[in-house]
Amino acid sequence: MSDSLKYFRQNRLPHIWCPGCGHGTITGAIIRAIAKLKLDKNRIVVVSGIGCSSRAPGYLDFDTLHTTHGRALAFATGIKLSRPDLKVIVMTGDGDATAIGGNHFIHAARRNIDITTIVMNNAIYGMTSGQYSPMTPVGMLGTTAPYGTVERPFDLAKMAIASGASYVARATSYHVQLLEEVIEKALLNKGFSVVEAVSQCPTYFGRKNKIGSAVDMLNMFKEHAVNVKAAAVMAPEKLEGKFLIGELHNQSAPEFTEEYQKLIEGVRRKFDNFQGGVRECAQNSD
Repeated sequence: MSDSLKYFRQNRLPHIWCPGCGHGTITGAIIRAIAKLKLDKNRIVVVSGIGCSSRAPGYLDFDTLHTTHGRALAFATGIKLSRPDLKVIVMTGDGDATAIGGNHFIHAARRNIDITTIVMNNAIYGMTSGQYSPMTPVGMLGTTAPYGTVERPFDLAKMAIASGASYVARATSYHVQLLEEVIEKALLNKGFSVVEAVSQCPTYFGRKNKIGSAVDMLNMFKEHAVNVKAAAVMAPEKLEGKFLIGELHNQSAPEFTEEYQKLIEGVRRKFDNFQGGVRECAQNSD
């Protein structure tokens, strides 16, 4: 624990998340993964947008940016391009990443830029009073869906894989050890890494949908999550109503900042050759 404490701004604690919220558990898992890898906190930048999850960087003793709604990945892309030597981590929520930030998410994955993105998915907009998000399951209630949402939610992992992310995993705030493991692998991956961290929101999602307490919601994760390794040998009917956790995709691909640097170097060589040719012509004319 002492190794983890150095990564916190302890004068900012305790946090302001609601009792029973899973975001503190997920933040702890991120920090323990960083501590296990012994990453230099002076070479880490954590970026967030707006939302409950985006409060996390305020508690962490790194260089941090609390940016505008949905734009965390845009800011993070700028940081990574200007300083590819830094470890860039985005902490975002389901609304922040997949609604207003959806286009940035798709294109960061398409570029396979070396950013680790942790999406805290509690299936609702918690900070702004419980509106439904693109990750809210069909039929669930929200302040903007008083009779239940009819919109189908994204499968975030499938969207990330289809868009080009090279590492994709999912875990929950119940499966904390697995969550730490996949975050560690995501941090080590050279490319765009996505960890969907399924989290409970007892204040809005749980209460509105009469699911019960935070403990009830954690038990729901326990009952409905199936490790991808176990799912591989299960009959399809046994997987009805379940969701997969674990490492869902791990496939290397060209990384954006490295490819961009190659482009710059190629242009520089052409320019140097051109200048050399101009000088040679000038000398010959003399």
